[in-house]
Amino acid sequence: MTENQSKSFDNGFFYSASQFYKEIFGVKTYKISLMAARTCPNRDGSKAYGGCIFCSEKGSGDFAESTSDIKDAVERAKVRLSKKIKEGQEKAFIAYFQSFSNTYGDPDFLKNKFLSALDCPDVRGLSIASRPDCLNPEIISVLQELSRKAFLQVELGLQTSNEKTGEYIRRFYTNQDYVKAVKLLKANVPDCHIVTHLIYGLPGENKDDMLKSLDFVLENGSHGIKIASLHVLKNTQLCKEYLEGRVKCLEMDEYFDLLGQSLLKIPEDIVVHRLTGDGDKKLLLAPLWTWEKRKVLNSMTQYFKEHNIVQGRGL
Repeated sequence: MTENQSKSFDNGFFYSASQFYKEIFGVKTYKISLMAARTCPNRDGSKAYGGCIFCSEKGSGDFAESTSDIKDAVERAKVRLSKKIKEGQEKAFIAYFQSFSNTYGDPDFLKNKFLSALDCPDVRGLSIASRPDCLNPEIISVLQELSRKAFLQVELGLQTSNEKTGEYIRRFYTNQDYVKAVKLLKANVPDCHIVTHLIYGLPGENKDDMLKSLDFVLENGSHGIKIASLHVLKNTQLCKEYLEGRVKCLEMDEYFDLLGQSLLKIPEDIVVHRLTGDGDKKLLLAPLWTWEKRKVLNSMTQYFKEHNIVQGRGL
């Protein structure tokens, strides 16, 4: 993309998920966090027990609506979101199956959950989060069917491309699993929007490690990216290590500096779905500067302005 073709970003810095969804659906779109899967290979003994060292008891879906009735969960989430939506405003929602590994388990059971969400009024699409090693032929067939019905986003948790760190955090899949997953999705579900998750500040990693993980994701053709700083949540293995003084979290300016360098690497057509996360306040132990997401976003924007992060992006 040349300077004359430079994309106009709605926030001045990057191609946001908000802008991306509005281009697709024509209106502001909200994500509803839901549960379909109840476990993953890293919890049920297929590969290990206990999950990744940072993962909460709810499978990193602490804000997800929990119920066996997906339609009921969607309606409860809509009520919770209603205060953000102006009266009379056209509504659009994406059902975000966030907790655990949502392509792991009985394909028919999972498909029924996904289709139930699509049957709900104003739900325009699906976002399905999972692990790179949980895409078998049966679930690929389900994803193909879903992509023919509605917008489909598949979110893959990579977290890091440093294999040594991957072993330390107990993810129990490799970079090659991720490479294969992206290729498999692109070949068989070409209309799906692939998003990759990265965590900055994992134990033992330096700035080069984190930026190399970003390079790895970009080289493998992910359509979108989510970046978050490492959260220490209560009742996790990471919590134990943090309390023992073995883990140090990134300071806010350290994290913003990493994000600034990352944005200068990210091409203008890659959707940035997240640059910060907010852990459940009942569980969050550190870093406490992430406590109020709105304040973090405002501070981040100010940091980008002060440090000329827009330079080099044709803006």
